Amino acid sequence: MPFVPDASVLIAYSLAGLVLFITPGPDMSLFLAKTIAGGRRAGLAAMTGTSLGCVVHSLLAAFGLSALIAASPSMFLALKIIGALYLLWLAVDAVRNGSSLSVKAGAGDGGARLWSNLAQGFTVNLSNPKVVLFFVTFLPQFVDAQDPHAAGKLLFLGIYFVVLSYPLAVLLILGAERLVGSLKRRPRVLRAIDWLFAGVFSAFAIKVLATQSR
Repeated sequence: MPFVPDASVLIAYSLAGLVLFITPGPDMSLFLAKTIAGGRRAGLAAMTGTSLGCVVHSLLAAFGLSALIAASPSMFLALKIIGALYLLWLAVDAVRNGSSLSVKAGAGDGGARLWSNLAQGFTVNLSNPKVVLFFVTFLPQFVDAQDPHAAGKLLFLGIYFVVLSYPLAVLLILGAERLVGSLKRRPRVLRAIDWLFAGVFSAFAIKVLATQSR
């Protein structure tokens, strides 16, 4: 299969991908917050949304559109503003409708709420300029620009990153869910977590605005 990189390249990319996965970002913060707020299903829905966003970014990178966005100051600025505003909205939502209220109510996520969580994960990932830069600057390091199958390999590596990180994210969600039982008996701790996630989302919004396209 010409679109599959050599084994040595794939091993190096896998190690780099693992390091990138354990680096905290808006995606991880979102699905962990959703897990605390609505349990495993909510966290998995949000995480699936972020994974779908990575699939879209993979397609864009393979066909060159992500590079165009990163190279255009106006488009990149618009993406930064959209991403930052959405993260700030999530910060406000964490305080107004945080995990303490959701867990205390004991209400599980219905189908509509699950779709909402998935859409939030998709939006956070898709509007994050750092994810654009990841697919524009990181993936090409593992593909020869003169390779006639470069586009296919970029797409393969993008999808491979999703496949690699998905089970790791599931483990994180399951671990976070195990904490929910004890947190139910500590509403003040839950409320502190709401404010913590609000602060994290706000910090990421600032970092997103500070991201440079070059």
